[in-house]
Amino acid sequence: MLKIKGLMIWLAIFLCSCSSLSGSEEKITWYFQLATPEHYDIWVEHLQFERSGVRRWYHPAGYMSCCWKGPSGPSGVSGFMEPFPNFVAIQWFSFSEQKFYQRLIEIPSEWKERMKELAPSYTPKRMRMTPRDTLTFGLAPGGEIVVWMMSQIGNEVELARFKANELDRDPEIYSVNTEDYREQHGEYLKQHGIPTTGW
Repeated sequence: MLKIKGLMIWLAIFLCSCSSLSGSEEKITWYFQLATPEHYDIWVEHLQFERSGVRRWYHPAGYMSCCWKGPSGPSGVSGFMEPFPNFVAIQWFSFSEQKFYQRLIEIPSEWKERMKELAPSYTPKRMRMTPRDTLTFGLAPGGEIVVWMMSQIGNEVELARFKANELDRDPEIYSVNTEDYREQHGEYLKQHGIPTTGW
C-alpha cells in the first residue's frame, strides 16, 4: 500500500512538472532589439509590427548609434513584441551615407519554434537555460539587415540577411543632425570609410 501511495505521489509530481513546463513555454515574453554599427549612426523613422488579423503596432525608435558586436552588441533600442509578429516594417536614414532605406520582412513561423529552444544564459552567479526570446534586427550601411535570435549578448544566432530598398528622398531634412554627426564621427569616416558589405 505504501509503495502504491509513493508511486502515486511521484506520478503527481511528474505530471505537475510536465504541466508547468508546457505552461512556461506558453508564457514566453517576446522582445525585439535594433542594432547598428558604432560610428554609423542612423535615425529609425518607422518601425511597425503586425500579427495578421490580430494586431498591428508601432514602436518609436529615433536616433541610434550602437551596437553591432563585441561586449556591447548586438543591442540597442528594444521593446516588447507581443504577440509574436509575422511581419516587421523598418525604415531608416543613414547619416554616414545620407541615404534612406526601407524593408518589409516576413517572419517565418519556424523562427518562433527555433527561439523556444533552450540556450545557455549566464549571470554573475550561475548559468541557466532559457529560450532565445529576442529578435534583433541589425541595420548597417548599404541597406544591410542582419537578424539574430538571442536572450543575451554572446548567445546570438544569425537567422537571416536581407537587403533593404533605397528610397529617393532629400537628406536635407536631417541637415542639422548630420552636422552634429559629422562633428563626432567625421574623422573616423575619413580613416575607415563606409563599408557597405561584410557586416
